[in-house]
Formats: sequence, structure tokens, C-alpha cells
Amino acid sequence: MIGGLAIGLLATLISLNSGYGFGALRAGPWTAWPSIGGADVDPYARAVVARSGEAPLARDQGLVFTAEEDSDGAPLDGACEYSVSDPVPAARFWTLSLATPNGALVDNPTRRYGFSSAEILRREGGSFAISIARNARAGNWLSPGDARKFVLLLRLYDTPLDTAARPDPGSFPKIAKLTCD
Repeated sequence: MIGGLAIGLLATLISLNSGYGFGALRAGPWTAWPSIGGADVDPYARAVVARSGEAPLARDQGLVFTAEEDSDGAPLDGACEYSVSDPVPAARFWTLSLATPNGALVDNPTRRYGFSSAEILRREGGSFAISIARNARAGNWLSPGDARKFVLLLRLYDTPLDTAARPDPGSFPKIAKLTCD
């Protein structure tokens, strides 16, 4: 009985630390869990949300996509510089921000944590690029501060993105590693 209890507790701990459970929606390095904000959320995802204290977007409000790696599949590293460039899937409004792997804002000296579709500086033709680097850059720049690991959060509000279909990775921002210290 003690062995069964230990195995059950270990399995629960592993499931709570391995994401939101089932139903992930993937597009290149970007992953979302459309069902976590709905009534049909699975018990594992419900437990993760309850444990973290987050308030996920409801399915009709939007989607949150997370990227833990660049477009080549390498983990995002605070010692490296990145360029995040368009496109972004259709949405009425979007934000792109830096966070720690557990979802907290990345502490940085600029107190700038992200950009929105309303405030980002765009090039002629409407395209954009965001630099992620420890040292300041002209234009759209985010600093990972002293964080060694970080994730990117892309929130799409009021998006017509079909969550039942596999989204096209080509319609999501590209995350290109430039250099590393």
C-alpha cells in the first residue's frame, strides 16, 4: 500500500510539472493549450492551472502560445541574442513578451517586458522585428536581464485561428538565434 501511494504521488508530481496535459496545439516552436480556459479542461490541466494561480484566457477570448526554443529547436538562452520577426496569425490584438519558464515576468533593468500590436515599431510595409539581447539595441528591444532561461509568450486576442486544424507554422513569428556569449 505504501508503494502504491508513493507511485501515485510520484505520477501526480510528474504530471503537474510536465505542462497542461492533453490537447496541445503546435506550430513550429510555438505551443498553446486551447482547452485550458474552457469548461472541458482535463483534470491534469485544471490541477496545473490551480497550482500556478493563473487565469487562462477563455477559448473565445484568445490563445496564448509559448515558445521555449528557437525556430531551429534549440532552447532559448539568456546568454544569446535573438531576432523575433513577423508574421503573426490574424488577431484583433496581440502581445509578445518575455517570461521565466514558470510564467513570471523576466526581471530586467529596463522594466520592459513585451510589445503589443498597437505599439510596436514597424518597417515600411508593416513588418517588424524584435531584438532580444542583454545589451541595448535600437528599435524594438527586450532584455532577458540576468535570466539564463526564458520563454516567449504570444497572446492572440479575438483570433479566428481554427484550433481544430493544425496551424501553419509559417504564419507564426520566426525566432532566430544570432550570437551567444
